[in-house]
Amino acid sequence: MFRVTRSRFLRQLTLGLLSLCCVAVFAACGTPTPTASTPESGSPAASGETLKVAIDPTFAPFQIKAANGSYEGFDIDLINAISEAAGFKAELQQLPFDGIIPALQAGTVDATISTMTITAERAKTVDFSKPYFKAGLAIAVQEDNTDITSLATLKGKRIAVQIGTTGADQAKAAGPSDLRTFDNAPLALQELANGNVDAVVNDAPVTLYAIKSGNITGLKVVGELLTEDYYGMATPKGSPNLEKINAGLATVISNGKYAEIYTKWFGGTPPTLPDKAPI
Repeated sequence: MFRVTRSRFLRQLTLGLLSLCCVAVFAACGTPTPTASTPESGSPAASGETLKVAIDPTFAPFQIKAANGSYEGFDIDLINAISEAAGFKAELQQLPFDGIIPALQAGTVDATISTMTITAERAKTVDFSKPYFKAGLAIAVQEDNTDITSLATLKGKRIAVQIGTTGADQAKAAGPSDLRTFDNAPLALQELANGNVDAVVNDAPVTLYAIKSGNITGLKVVGELLTEDYYGMATPKGSPNLEKINAGLATVISNGKYAEIYTKWFGGTPPTLPDKAPI
């Protein structure tokens, strides 16, 4: 059911773990970082405007901060391709996930690509691009756990989640005895590996990658996907930049660049993406 694309994930979570714990201070809009790419002279992006794009590099293999301070991952490659196709530069700014929407609302960043699930609630405060990735939520437990098999069996259990995520919303609705929030998914999964909670509810690709990479051991994913979700890029309400982003995304899908990036990070053929997420 999970199409273990994160075994598709042949990357190292260690890089993500080293940086994840460092995302501590949300100061206005974060410290500007180098642009996502350095376009060749004469390319459309070389002369275009610069958009401040918020990221939270704690979701391997979508976004990772390497030891040398650079960013890499599926989202990074995709925003590079989109910016080149649409004729703008993407200046990446690292923010904690739960600080990204407030930054968009305040206008301190222009857009985000941060594995943000498109939801009706979020769409009230930001404008979403067309979906750029199909995902879903999964439950992770320790390998010897036989009690938890579905969302209904989480009632009265101790659950760990990443703060501000749809996984946190689903876990809360399940009626846990204790809901513990963490700044990133690997920390929540480590809490589970340490035996301090009974389960983690999180995005399936990230969870599968963490388990398959071997950096967090003794865990398994149970049941079927809890949801069928889509990630979208987001901008402030009414932003003219949304049209540029959608145009760039359409171009990289049609010219095969999206499939190339997808195969690089996940293997296989990417699923067909709808024009609009079913929310």
